[in-house]
Amino acid sequence: MGRSVELLESEMVMVRALRSANFWYTGRQRLPVGGILLGMVLFINGIVAEEKPPVPIIFDTDIGNDVDDALALGMIHALQSRRECNLLAVTITKDHKQAAAFTDAVNTFYGRGEIPIGVCRSGVTPEAGRFNGLSKQKDGASLRYPHDLVSGETAPDAVSVLRSALAKSEDRSVVIAQVGFSTNLANLLQSQGDEISPKSGMDLVREKVHLLSIMAGAFKKIPDQRGGWFDHKEYNVVMDLKSSTRLAKEWPTPMVWSGYEVGLAVPYPHQSIEKDFAYVEHHPLEEAYRLYTPPPHDRPTWDLTSVLYGVRPERGYFELSEPGHVTVGPEGLTHFEPKPDGLHRYLKITNEMKPRLVEALVHLSSQPPTSE
Repeated sequence: MGRSVELLESEMVMVRALRSANFWYTGRQRLPVGGILLGMVLFINGIVAEEKPPVPIIFDTDIGNDVDDALALGMIHALQSRRECNLLAVTITKDHKQAAAFTDAVNTFYGRGEIPIGVCRSGVTPEAGRFNGLSKQKDGASLRYPHDLVSGETAPDAVSVLRSALAKSEDRSVVIAQVGFSTNLANLLQSQGDEISPKSGMDLVREKVHLLSIMAGAFKKIPDQRGGWFDHKEYNVVMDLKSSTRLAKEWPTPMVWSGYEVGLAVPYPHQSIEKDFAYVEHHPLEEAYRLYTPPPHDRPTWDLTSVLYGVRPERGYFELSEPGHVTVGPEGLTHFEPKPDGLHRYLKITNEMKPRLVEALVHLSSQPPTSE
């Protein structure tokens, strides 16, 4: 049976849209605007589009300092269940032993307790945090959230985990979502060849990393409680200022920054915490949210935005700034300077984009574990 004129016209609309799409990067090559189909084959009315391979992703997090890290980790597992990404490793920049244990508990909850976890020993934010203690929570004699890694004290160093994950990956394939301090990635850049790889950390990053999607900085003034506006010194930047400065200056691949203003503009609806996680008696993300700040608080989605962009950069959830370069000032303020050949951009969001973005964040964060 022949296809209708309407279907043929819709096909042409989709083809023209793909041809005109502005894909900014692929590997280390800057691509021209338009004319890019990324190898996709469009079929309609019974023929399907060619499936993209999962994005290899590393999650670098200060989990325990805020609950958005936990929600972002849940999102990654949902995206992996959808075959959109493959979580290679989690590296942690919060220097408390229960951060790694809670991470392992979450990974195990989603059926992926084998994922490597690396830790830093920096002394930055050594407090337990409000919810990492869930890793020790028991119901009777059994752990509420079973897991094997009981303490970060026995976890490997984050740089070794990063080097191993990159060395095993295809060239220019890996997305790193950094949503905590820059400690681990700055240390990675300074690492030298070892038994894992003869290459330096800088060379491994150049060869293996496709994109660094980073939640850090602020690129708009932030409103204060008195109706004014101020330049915001963002937490992830200032808590390890030396590493943040080094990363912004030396990281050799494309970086997309999600500034403080982005996650602030799309708070996570507390109604989801109250209703969407009830498919199990105990859920680590729901309990972590309540322990951090109970509903009806709507927590900003800072870290979730960097994960979503890292895995789905082409889905139109965000706008991008022009190319340029971000510098970190001596007091922790971030400054963006436009440059045609710059490797940095930052996310922007319009009011029209917000409902669709929030819906995606909620659906992915609350998606139940699935068997693979």
